[in-house]
Amino acid sequence: MTQALPASEPELALHPLVVRYLAHVRVEKRLAPRTVALYTLDLEKLQTQARRAGVALTDVGHLQIRRWVAQMHGAGRSGRGIALILSGWRGFYTWLGREGLVSGNPVQNVRAPKAPRPLPKALSVDEAVQLASYQAKPGIDAPQLEARDQCITELLYGCGLRIGELVGLDVRASATAMGWIDMDDAQAYVLGKGGKRRSVPVGRPALQALQAWLAARSSWHLTSNGSVAAGGDALFINQRGTRLTPQHIRVRLKQRSLKAGLATPVHPHMLRHSFASHVLQSSGNLRAVQELLGHANITSTQVYTRLDFQHLAKIYDAAHPRALSARASSAAAGLPRKPGAGDTSKD
Repeated sequence: MTQALPASEPELALHPLVVRYLAHVRVEKRLAPRTVALYTLDLEKLQTQARRAGVALTDVGHLQIRRWVAQMHGAGRSGRGIALILSGWRGFYTWLGREGLVSGNPVQNVRAPKAPRPLPKALSVDEAVQLASYQAKPGIDAPQLEARDQCITELLYGCGLRIGELVGLDVRASATAMGWIDMDDAQAYVLGKGGKRRSVPVGRPALQALQAWLAARSSWHLTSNGSVAAGGDALFINQRGTRLTPQHIRVRLKQRSLKAGLATPVHPHMLRHSFASHVLQSSGNLRAVQELLGHANITSTQVYTRLDFQHLAKIYDAAHPRALSARASSAAAGLPRKPGAGDTSKD
């Protein structure tokens, strides 16, 4: 005798109010078909939860919404995914309120669980040095391009500049300059977020790269009749003499990192993260790193302590006899490694 399979939960037809709301967002708000499809899935979830709780859609309360959020989180749904679902539900109840069908929005003050803040991507010291010391083979790029890209790389990694601070640099100080480099004092003066100015030390390799670029830049900075080109005093210019854009630098840096043999394409902010992480690893001085980066709040800088711990944990994991024994024992038993010292799980 064949055993009957358990009956699956019957598929719910869309509630008439849901149908009306979806027509509203499709016709009146003119949302994209993909967005309407996602709203439909979110409201189907809402219908299912309301049916299981034995309440009408218009009677759903704040505590029930919070309970359903907790259930989704417990089932493994990400904070971002829950936030998107809540956004769909919130819009639905906002519309019901405008239609006079509910007295309040039960989703209004419900927030999704916070997603863990991802660690910034940083290069290892060896990778950063490999990129900074890379020399293109003769004939691949014009000497001016190579000198410029080398200087850009050295300043991003050696000074921890934001890309906006880098493109704003001029060749000399002036009343209108957003930033400049004083080579005699080995200091970069930049205009950071919130219009705050700061100075950052410039190391010897960056100064040498800057000197080489300034010598190469002169051949681009003048027009055919010898007058100053449109780039004016911009430090980093293209062959037409105009100031480089952030996008141009992103493309060039990505190409350079791949040519240098790095496995991961590098973007400008990755070099800023690498600068902060490596200075913190060497000095342990969080306040100094905060000043160098121009962070208004120390909490913005504290993320690098997590990167620093990962660095130390990897050293421990690779070198300490107890860490090696624990790893070998776990592998032999087919067990996951216990969290704790040496745990380097990826975020």
